[in-house]
Amino acid sequence: MPSIFAYQSSEVDWCESNFQYSELVAEFYNTFTNIPFFIFGPLMMLLMHPYAQKRSRYIYVFWVLFMIIGLFSMYFHMTLSFLGQLLDEIAILWLLGSGYSIWMPRCYFPSFLGGNRSQFIRLVFITTVVSTPLSFLRPTVNAYVLNSIALHIVYIVCQEYRKTSNKELRHLIEVSVVLWAIALTSWISDRLLCSFWQRIHFFYLHSIWHVLISITFPYGMVTMALVDANYEMPGETLKVRYWPRDNWPVGLPYVEIRGDDKNC
Repeated sequence: MPSIFAYQSSEVDWCESNFQYSELVAEFYNTFTNIPFFIFGPLMMLLMHPYAQKRSRYIYVFWVLFMIIGLFSMYFHMTLSFLGQLLDEIAILWLLGSGYSIWMPRCYFPSFLGGNRSQFIRLVFITTVVSTPLSFLRPTVNAYVLNSIALHIVYIVCQEYRKTSNKELRHLIEVSVVLWAIALTSWISDRLLCSFWQRIHFFYLHSIWHVLISITFPYGMVTMALVDANYEMPGETLKVRYWPRDNWPVGLPYVEIRGDDKNC
């Protein structure tokens, strides 16, 4: 039985040809398309700093985990090791758990919690802790389980889309869902239709997934911040801004807090 540290000890192998450009890097493009995680993570921490000071400093933990995902994904695709796969997937699990804890609206909590966020955080923490060792049992299904969690998040934002008349929030939800859908389509196509892509010599769909999902997370986080503000920050007005400029056709979203200007 190969060591969990050994190259290609994981049962998961993506469509990109192995060791095509280097004897040290198993999947070249799948490795280096994780670089956006190291760019967007610190940038979002900086841009969201005023919001995090008001809402929760655990938001910094979310973005640290985002960068850790980039690191572990890079390690996994560089080695295709069993350890790399599990580190990557466990980091994603904890990122999703932290996002649920911070931004999940109380109206979607299980009824037995009575809308108590502290109890909900405990529940998410216990679930995440228990799920972590379970990821060792059937490693080949871990990615599918993680994507099913994403489906639940999409369901929530679609419910909020129906409720709101806020044009900024509706636009963010539309962009986030479209980005996620394209990213997921790339992931599934690489996973299930590899023989077709190999025939036409196009091995880059999982690399495209990395780039798209690294953009989807900032959009999704800002979307949930706006949804959350409706429930948790009624005295604050959140304005969506885009880095580097609001009037550019493409930008990284973040929120600016504007205090309630109502006079007594």
